[in-house]
Amino acid sequence: MVHLRGHHLLCLLGYQGMGYSQEYVENMTRIHQTLRNNPQTEILLVLGPDELCRKFPDNQPYHCKNTSVYDHDAAVLRKLGLKVGQKLTWKELEDALIADMQPADIPRLCSKCAWLSYGVCEQGVRQIKSGAGLPLIR
Repeated sequence: MVHLRGHHLLCLLGYQGMGYSQEYVENMTRIHQTLRNNPQTEILLVLGPDELCRKFPDNQPYHCKNTSVYDHDAAVLRKLGLKVGQKLTWKELEDALIADMQPADIPRLCSKCAWLSYGVCEQGVRQIKSGAGLPLIR
């Protein structure tokens, strides 16, 4: 079972192999590939730091416990009609994303994200909505 916080559901949609450090990228790639290759993987929605935060580099300001990040998680879960503590498969989460998320939601939900300018998350929403699943990592 993979433990994920709310906003990381969107980060996974746009993930292209970029990250905060090599260790972070390796961890996120592993999780991303697990979900892409096995959409029946169980996910537990958690409050606060998750399996991606676990590999956040020590040499950068740790933002995973900031109030703004918790607020971001809550906004994403609210948009998707989900709650902390729910257990779902990645496929069920994809279905929620297909039903409730639009590419235009990303700039509003993720306005403070350093990765927003790349446009990869909006593209990831389009890809999920097309039925293609998580994007290939280039």
